[in-house]
Amino acid sequence: MACFLVPTSTAIITTVMRKKIPEKYHINWLNSMLWGGVIMLAVEHISHGEVVLYPPFLTAGLPEVLPEMLKVGIPMTLSIFLVWGIMVTVAARVNKRVPYIER
Repeated sequence: MACFLVPTSTAIITTVMRKKIPEKYHINWLNSMLWGGVIMLAVEHISHGEVVLYPPFLTAGLPEVLPEMLKVGIPMTLSIFLVWGIMVTVAARVNKRVPYIER
């Protein structure tokens, strides 16, 4: 139910810090992956009635929310970072192999 809160907070942080991160790290890729996952999960949770559009927003209490954030939210966010890291590594290697073409 609240697993999307972890990538949401991470996406907010990376979006705010994006200008301080060098271009070679393609932070826009990470932000796109995080925000896309957040939107997808929010829609899914709303459609199943786990999240409502009026206070208190979450239909479960804190005892149910925290374990889900720890068991699902954190591993999901770390998986996104892993995939992003692989993408950045592959892009860096491809850019080293492709000779620069002058225009």
